Amino acid sequence: MVSKNTIKRITSLSQKKYRNREGLFVAEGTKVIKELLNSSLELVMLYTVDDSAFAKALQHHSFEKLKQVSSLELKKITFLKTAQNAVAVFKIPEQKKIDRSGVTLVLDEVRDPGNLGTIIRLCDWFGISQLVCSIGTVDCYNPKVVQATMGSLTRVAVVYTDIEAYLLKEKRIVYGTFMDGENIYSSSLPNEAVIIMGNEANGISKEVESYVSERIAIPRFGKFQATESLNVATAAAITLSEFKR
Repeated sequence: MVSKNTIKRITSLSQKKYRNREGLFVAEGTKVIKELLNSSLELVMLYTVDDSAFAKALQHHSFEKLKQVSSLELKKITFLKTAQNAVAVFKIPEQKKIDRSGVTLVLDEVRDPGNLGTIIRLCDWFGISQLVCSIGTVDCYNPKVVQATMGSLTRVAVVYTDIEAYLLKEKRIVYGTFMDGENIYSSSLPNEAVIIMGNEANGISKEVESYVSERIAIPRFGKFQATESLNVATAAAITLSEFKR
């Protein structure tokens, strides 16, 4: 049985201030949890309606950290509209040091959890080992972000910092994505670079824009040229694909 205090503690982790205070985050579903169990992350407790599903994945963890629960109990600690078969609590790892090699993606105030989760998956897909985020970017341990990453959070180092201070020390070429930039498909793109993606509604802020040395754009091919902009995760996918092509 899951106690009321435990339910309260787990559900509080939907809020960033409690995640920061407790140093914990929540993951849900067999696939996501297995990915996290196979990483260096420290498991605090795994609640599941089917403990046999995690027998192999738990080999490197204590089985004392597994608790079989009923579907009704699981519904009390899930953040999803439709509960999965498991909820796990992990310790938030220490933030890694900034790496200034290769291609680094920088997010300027990206607020939507789904967008961030997708971008983390994209970084994993395209071999981008570090994602640098502004302090105002949504927390990567937000339950919706964790869910959207589908386990890629274990393979991409997400670093939160003052990105103006970060860019001030940057020696690589800094690319910014803008509507009026140079056509990305005809640009010569290097293997060492910083790419900045902006906020969903406002794009790259004026303060951050001042650090951009190369403006690039994904051209519109539509007949009416009426679409204002691309979704930031979609734009990130196209941009990373071109840098890796």
